[in-house]
Amino acid sequence: MSQSPRSPTLFERYARLVVRRRKAFLIGYVVLVLALGAIGVQVLPALKAEGFNDPNTQSAEVARLLEQDFDTRQPLAVIGATGAGAIDSAATTKAAKQLVKEIAATPGVGAVTSYWTSGKPDELRGRDDRTGEILVYGQRGTDGIVVAKTLTDRFDGKQGALTVHVAGFGAVFNAVDSRVRADLAKAEMIAVPITLILLLFVFGSLVAAGLPFLVALIGILGSFALLFAVTQVADVSIFALNLVTALGLGLGIDYALLMISRFREELRRGAITEDAVVTTMRTAGKTVFISGITVAFTLASLIVFPQYFLKSFAYAGVAVSLMAVLGALTIIPAMLALLGPNVNRVKLLRGDLAPRDDGAWARIARTTMRRPLPYLALGVAVMLVLAYPAMSLVVGQIDDRALPRDDRAAVSSKYLNERFPGYDGAPYEVLLRNPDSTAALTGYARDISKLPGVVRVATPDTIVIKGDVLGPNPQGAGWFKDDIARVVVIGDMPPRDDRGVALVEALRSHPAPATQVLVGGLAAEYGDSNDGIIGNTWIVALWIGLTTLLIIFLYTGSVLLPFKALLLNVLSLAATLGMLVWVFQEGHLQWLTGAYVITGTVDLSSIALVAVLAFALSMDYELFLLSRIKEEHDAGHDTEDSVAFGLQRTGRIITAAALLIAIVFASFLSSGVTNIKQLGFGAAFAILIDATLVRSVLVPTFMRVAGEANWWAPAWLRRIHARIGITEE
Repeated sequence: MSQSPRSPTLFERYARLVVRRRKAFLIGYVVLVLALGAIGVQVLPALKAEGFNDPNTQSAEVARLLEQDFDTRQPLAVIGATGAGAIDSAATTKAAKQLVKEIAATPGVGAVTSYWTSGKPDELRGRDDRTGEILVYGQRGTDGIVVAKTLTDRFDGKQGALTVHVAGFGAVFNAVDSRVRADLAKAEMIAVPITLILLLFVFGSLVAAGLPFLVALIGILGSFALLFAVTQVADVSIFALNLVTALGLGLGIDYALLMISRFREELRRGAITEDAVVTTMRTAGKTVFISGITVAFTLASLIVFPQYFLKSFAYAGVAVSLMAVLGALTIIPAMLALLGPNVNRVKLLRGDLAPRDDGAWARIARTTMRRPLPYLALGVAVMLVLAYPAMSLVVGQIDDRALPRDDRAAVSSKYLNERFPGYDGAPYEVLLRNPDSTAALTGYARDISKLPGVVRVATPDTIVIKGDVLGPNPQGAGWFKDDIARVVVIGDMPPRDDRGVALVEALRSHPAPATQVLVGGLAAEYGDSNDGIIGNTWIVALWIGLTTLLIIFLYTGSVLLPFKALLLNVLSLAATLGMLVWVFQEGHLQWLTGAYVITGTVDLSSIALVAVLAFALSMDYELFLLSRIKEEHDAGHDTEDSVAFGLQRTGRIITAAALLIAIVFASFLSSGVTNIKQLGFGAAFAILIDATLVRSVLVPTFMRVAGEANWWAPAWLRRIHARIGITEE
């Protein structure tokens, strides 16, 4: 009895539509690119450089109360003015008062406190007796970064008889913002030419090498347009652009290479162009679709974090993944249908460009699978050695030390920190609700002034140093509103420092003569932000873990393979984290990464980004490999032959794609901002270690040891997979 013909799959029907209407698809692509470009070009000025703080914390509540009830904010700029003579000389005083007047007249500036106009308090007098401090506060509702940029551009440097240094969080983030924008263009200038040259060798012909850029173009411009739409309803970080450009180009290469390789394979088998396109879409096209959805789901997990800096990468990651899939499944099959065998025109390599059935990758797979346990043990041992430095991980966050040493904001910060006994520009703000009495407030101030790291404490009425009342507080007017008293604590350590966080915890736990104590300020925001990331990590891990298990089960019908993918990805992430600690926390390999300030920490946000991004791309390569292994196993080959053949067909694709996208991320090492360096190095390392050691050694040996158990599932799960699994039919 003859078997009835198989019904065309959704991807086959779609492929035949693209072949028939290929010119219409090409015209539609051009129109879409132009429309997306017109919208996306507006995104750059709408992006922001902040977003590192958790808005749902005690420190955020303090910031809101300070602005609403006390009409004050953190100083957006701290300015040090140094005269040629003594700080109190007539010439210096005259020049400084004129400087303060001009600063106060700057648009967006709300209030100015200075040594020369506030009674010459000792806390605003430099150790060198030549430098005075000026604290600048922004008006309510103004963009502090914009005002800080104006102050830096207008006043930093020589100002008549004074030398002016502009520091503070606004000046630092303005510098970061400017550098990231410039570094993004520089990274593209480095990565694109190198990538273009390598593409010619990877794709083997000039015509084929141009196709990934068509996918990248719609992926990047489409993401810019979607991000611009998001900026209309939410804050989006400038740092998200780095992900869009790197991932847009990387996924464009991945997906185009996979589809063109399969198309060439089908042509070599004798298929006509239309049938080759249809088979390519049924196999590689389906893999691209599932891969893109998986990458999008994985990167979407970043939405869980409360900081809009990290949320922005979720928006960008989902946008670029889906737009890359859209580009790959429209323009690539249309171009292949139009080009046919001409996709191999202007060959740069001799011989047949189609992948071979046997070669180096198959030999590697068979070699490791002949002695799977020793190779598996060796591979795991290498990963654990790489992961070992992670045992000493110390996390941090971006501050002025993320900038190059010669950046003027970094120079100004260092200059002021060396000349003033306390960090007046980064006070610890303590709000006491329903305090008992003025005397009780003074007693409380005397107690907390003795805490380690405290330089002085100011209440509405007094200034206290090391338990002694120095005198009245000339700035204390308005520090008591309704039922809340404001107490300002000045510390002697950088706010984004473990010692600063320890002082915040000490202040929050110290007994106070009030019904409630709230502690804010930069140090509190830093600690609360870290807690927000760490506290939500389990949700992100659960999200990614369940996504991995579900998608690979639906794709393969196996119980073991999803857990294998999860285990190996975790091992790869551990190795990447270990390298981040060894390089950036301990300061190794600066000849490779470029110079940076060694802070003894790794940026926590960068760790979260690298982990999620690396996991997403490793799933990309996992699906590339598993799809071909499963195809061969379904065709009747045993596990060993399926793995060898699958690795031979995809090993070159995965390695080449990984190398190219790693170059894109490695170009971030040219950035002057340390956390961008960490993102670039971490992503590049994770991609390369996954595409080489994991895919060529750990996956084949694991699957060889497991044998037919790779494909096992209990009967009830097989029934579920038969109903909802991702199959050829």
